[in-house]
Amino acid sequence: MLVLSRKESEKIRLGDSIVVTIVRVSGDKVRLGIEAPPDVLVLRDELKPHAKPAAETEAKPETDDKKAA
Repeated sequence: MLVLSRKESEKIRLGDSIVVTIVRVSGDKVRLGIEAPPDVLVLRDELKPHAKPAAETEAKPETDDKKAA
């Protein structure tokens, strides 16, 4: 894990298309601004999707509804 120290208004770049800005530091809280392309999922860790049970992730037969039309 890389650990960095930053001050308010300073930025961190991740690759070519993601920028994290330190918006505000107040006590024990840090407010971040994140700029990322629309196809990049930005999600707080406590909201991460739960893993599906193995039975649900097994391949299911595909149906082609276009042929029925």
